[in-house]
Amino acid sequence: MCYGPEFVAKAVQKWIAAVGAKTAYIAPGSPWENGYVESFNARLRDELLDGEIFYSLREAQIIIESWRRHYNPASEHPSGYVIGAKRFC
Repeated sequence: MCYGPEFVAKAVQKWIAAVGAKTAYIAPGSPWENGYVESFNARLRDELLDGEIFYSLREAQIIIESWRRHYNPASEHPSGYVIGAKRFC
């Protein structure tokens, strides 16, 4: 079975409609409505992407993974996803 994001999104939309809830809509280009993501994106850009030139996909994967390992413990903000003892950004 495939549980891709589009299938999960449709199931969530059906559930939301069934319980009579409403979703919060974040308009494209409205960074003030999602400060956590905008903060992360700015930090990623300032601390990593502006200072690197990647010559291969593998090099980018290694450098970004290293930065992620440094960033996750440094940002103990509850906005990250926590699964078990692992934290993902």
